[in-house]
Amino acid sequence: MSEPAAPPATATDPAQVQRLTDVVTRLRRALRSSIRTEYPWESLPMAQVELLQTLASGPMRVGELATRQRLAPNTVSGLIGKLLESGFVDRQADPGDRRTARIALTQAGHRQLLDWQRAHERRIAAALSTLSEEDNTAVMDALGGLERLAAALGAEHPPPVG
Repeated sequence: MSEPAAPPATATDPAQVQRLTDVVTRLRRALRSSIRTEYPWESLPMAQVELLQTLASGPMRVGELATRQRLAPNTVSGLIGKLLESGFVDRQADPGDRRTARIALTQAGHRQLLDWQRAHERRIAAALSTLSEEDNTAVMDALGGLERLAAALGAEHPPPVG
C-alpha cells in the first residue's frame, strides 16, 4: 500500500516560510563571505553597496535615500560620509531647492558598483554550474516569484503580518 501524498506547501505554512527565510539568509551570507574571500578588494559594507545600487538610478537627496533604504537619515548621512571619503559619491546642488544637495555616483562609484556586480555574477554563475540541470532550471524558474516577493516586501506599505 502506498503512502498518501503530502499536501502541497502553502504560503501560510510556517515551516515553509521559515525555510524560505533560512535559505535567503544563507544565500546572502554565503554570497557576501565568498565574494570577500575570492575578491579581497571587496571591502564595502553591504549598506554602502546598497546605497550605490540605489544611486545608480540617479542623484537623490539624503531623505529620499533614507526612505528607500528604510534607514534613519542620520544613518544614511554616515554611510554617505564614508562613500564621499572613498570618492564613490559626490554632492551636487539640487536644482529644485538650493538649500539641499543631492548625492550622486561618481565615475569611481559607477566602476566600483559595476566591478561588484560582475564579481557577484561570476560567483553565482560558477555556483549554478555545479547544480544539476533540474536544480538550475528550478532556480531560474523561481526568479519571477522571488522578484515579486522582493517587490511585495519592499512596498511602501508591506502586506500585514499574521
